[in-house]
Amino acid sequence: MKKIRILTSFVLFALSVFWPRMSFSSMQVPAPPQQQPVALVGATIHPVSGPEIEAGTILFDKGKITGIGVQVEVPADAVVAELRGKHVYPGLIAAGSLTGLVEISSIRATRDFAEMGRINPNVRAERAINPDSEHIPVTRANGIALAAVLPVGGLISGMGALVMLEGWTWEEMTLSAPLCMVLDWPDMPGSMELFPEKERREREKRMKDQIEEIEEAFRSARAYQTAREAEKEKGVPLHEKDLRWEAMLPVLRGEIPVWVRADRLQEIEAAVEWAERNRIRMVLYGGADAPLAADLLKSKNIPVIVSPVLRLPMRRDSDYDEAYRLPERLYESGIEFCIGGLPSLGNERNLPYHAAMAAAFGLPREQALKAVTLHAARILGVADRVGSLEVGKDATLIVTDGDPLEVTTHVEKLYIQGRDVDLSNKQKALYEKYQEKYRRLE
Repeated sequence: MKKIRILTSFVLFALSVFWPRMSFSSMQVPAPPQQQPVALVGATIHPVSGPEIEAGTILFDKGKITGIGVQVEVPADAVVAELRGKHVYPGLIAAGSLTGLVEISSIRATRDFAEMGRINPNVRAERAINPDSEHIPVTRANGIALAAVLPVGGLISGMGALVMLEGWTWEEMTLSAPLCMVLDWPDMPGSMELFPEKERREREKRMKDQIEEIEEAFRSARAYQTAREAEKEKGVPLHEKDLRWEAMLPVLRGEIPVWVRADRLQEIEAAVEWAERNRIRMVLYGGADAPLAADLLKSKNIPVIVSPVLRLPMRRDSDYDEAYRLPERLYESGIEFCIGGLPSLGNERNLPYHAAMAAAFGLPREQALKAVTLHAARILGVADRVGSLEVGKDATLIVTDGDPLEVTTHVEKLYIQGRDVDLSNKQKALYEKYQEKYRRLE
């Protein structure tokens, strides 16, 4: 009996590891690199960085946009697509996502978004990407071409990366890495006096200990930086490499920012003070109370990634539309922001509807579109390549039959660096399957 139990346990373990990967892997074949020029003719083109172009033409070759306007010379060898009545937009950007890092939340073998321990700056999100994830084709089918994938867990979670939602391997998919370092600021409730005395003391101690742990990590990283720089001097021995502090060197040099997850006013103010004292480039990720710290954020030139729009209010006495109006309040305050950071697995495809809700509650529609395209690209540091339709930028764009912020709009084509991406996915296949079932019953 003991042998049977051991064998059963082994089989269940093997299934938990291998069965999800075999049964829930995308069957789409990644598109090859662009082979010849492509001209999209007659559509309304929305560059985002400029006025829309009626009945325009956009031409791209070798993955780059080479012409855009109403009078574009089309090469003789170009593939021409007549798109009258259609619309062309830049591919949407999800600024904060778990796409490709987890497949089935309840199966540990398919969750690869967090590591043990609380200080893990050496974790690289792009290397954990599963290119065969079923979530990738579902997400890109709604126009999301790029996603900033982020590790989670602990205090310093690791390094995020901007990936294209198409490719055979994580190397092919990666557009920018490391993109940022992710830091989860300790929880700082605003009304500590409401807790019983014992619980209040415990919470305060935990908060102080976690902040000190972050401070100690940065002190160690700076000491490591000093030791590594001293190696250049004659006679100074080489310092043994530490992968954690080595990963933090680009942060200390100001080459990449720290995305600080914080929502409450107290957390935001504490994080800004910490970032300034440590000479760190900071991006606020979450920012539910960001309008209350508008002057501080604006004076320090700290952008905000709103995470997300479709959520409940922070507090019981908050206005019902607090989250919906957050982007509009940031816009009116003159703070640089974008919309992203969708926390629920599998729902990244709803990114345009978060922008749509913000538009419904006061954010100008053109700003709502920029919040998931050009503004996101600027905050992510890749606006020279994506986020708008301009000559010289990547040919990463979508063709739709209407406004992508409308639920009734269909994304009919997606090009990523000029590659014609397959938009089929598991959900569409299931839809067609059960459509056929009910047609047979008629």
